[in-house]
Amino acid sequence: MLTRDFDYELPEERIAQEPAPRGESRLLVLDAEGPGRHRRVRDLPGLLRPGDLLVLNDTKVIPARLFGRRGEGRMEVLLVEKLGDREWEALVRPGRRARPGTVILFDGLTAEVVDKREDQYRQYRLRFSEPVEPHLDRLGHIPLPPYIRRPDSAADRERYQTVFARTPGAIAAPTAGLHFSEDLLERIAAAGIGIARVTLHVGIGTFKPVSAERVEDHRMDRERYEIGEETAEAIRRTRESGGRIVAVGTTVVRTLESSEGAAGSGSTDLFITPGYRFRVVDILLTNFHLPRSTLLMLVSAFAGRERVLAAYEEAIREGYRFYSYGDAMLAERVRESVRPRATSVLKLQAGTSPSRRAPCPR
Repeated sequence: MLTRDFDYELPEERIAQEPAPRGESRLLVLDAEGPGRHRRVRDLPGLLRPGDLLVLNDTKVIPARLFGRRGEGRMEVLLVEKLGDREWEALVRPGRRARPGTVILFDGLTAEVVDKREDQYRQYRLRFSEPVEPHLDRLGHIPLPPYIRRPDSAADRERYQTVFARTPGAIAAPTAGLHFSEDLLERIAAAGIGIARVTLHVGIGTFKPVSAERVEDHRMDRERYEIGEETAEAIRRTRESGGRIVAVGTTVVRTLESSEGAAGSGSTDLFITPGYRFRVVDILLTNFHLPRSTLLMLVSAFAGRERVLAAYEEAIREGYRFYSYGDAMLAERVRESVRPRATSVLKLQAGTSPSRRAPCPR
């Protein structure tokens, strides 16, 4: 299958720059009733069934973008992975000024460039003068995606975060979860729909562009996940009673499919493309994704490529807003699928930490 099979044209003005109020985004419903129906995310309690299980990703975005100085020049740092008490893997811009031994000055904090890794992201190992976490609320900025063409604001600290976020570690939000308010979650529970949580810390691997001509030549980066015993038991009970598993976002899909819904922690580079046989997820709530992206490929595997691309065309005609702060789609799973060869899941041993990647600073 070719990467260009997942292309589409999106007018620039369709890329959402600001979020709608939680629950008020438009919702394109793809189900067995035929062509897409146009609703609102607030309608979810009536679109799902009593006995279904809604699964959320409770990762929390950290204010991982820092701005400092080297001499008279400005330096930008994006924290990627904590390596020790004071050491982090990071992206640094401009990279030409970040040679080993370089010291970057922040307000009340310094970071020394210890090493540079020559990979596709050119990540750096930084050693801070003291643990950086206590300084992030004061110095850090929310790492908005580069297609949001404005600086982050104070409002983004609240809005580029789900209301159920509780486990710090992500450098990008699980954006389907941004649609939920506390009131909407309460109405969903009151409708007899269960709610469970998993954790997958989102990194650049989810959003890395697919540069290969053939889809199967692309490789995903690993991301860490965790599923608790309570969630695994809720999934088991839901399946036994005939309920459906409703994944809020592609990160939840990858977590549940990687683990097959079992409790535990690990990391995954699972790349879901058309032909994949889903084992856990029945319904997917997701935003509209970039052309040629691994996320669009996952949604196409879930709901059918031609059907999904036709829905994207309809959404563009109808004025839907796209990407992280945009509108959403609720899709039923197509049933005729088989499992792919290129999947990989790593179960973590105690004390290990799989590598993650981060979006380039802009």
